Amino acid sequence: MNQEDVIVQCPRCGARNRIPAEKKGRNARCGKCHMPLGIGSSARAPEHPVKVTDASFQQEVLESPGTVLVDFWASWCGACRMVTPVLDQLAQEFSGRIKVAKLNVDENPITSSRYGIRSIPSLLFFKNGSLVNTVTGALPKDELKRQVQSVL
Repeated sequence: MNQEDVIVQCPRCGARNRIPAEKKGRNARCGKCHMPLGIGSSARAPEHPVKVTDASFQQEVLESPGTVLVDFWASWCGACRMVTPVLDQLAQEFSGRIKVAKLNVDENPITSSRYGIRSIPSLLFFKNGSLVNTVTGALPKDELKRQVQSVL
């Protein structure tokens, strides 16, 4: 690997991609799911939810400029499965203005514990790294959209 090469994690599938120095600033795509990686000068909040872990939470959420909505969920949770398509739609509608992230509470107990997650789905809104709002439960799309707009 060349010293100028960068490693970029895909916001959709989490795959790590090596971007050669000569391709920086171009429209690089993930080698696994082919989603644009947004590493050029026009980088913005992705159109799809980003997978976040205990290891990546600091970088993906707390150090992320702007607004980040984090969905604390679990695969066995029926209400979480109901909220997923709504969050996918909101990520597309508010692309460039808000980053939507998903954190599996079963696989990431440290971050879940740090924020006192006791009920899922729990949606935490961060603005420039600071927690500004929390919503618990499966809310209708219109209500979630209103929550997003109030934070923006």
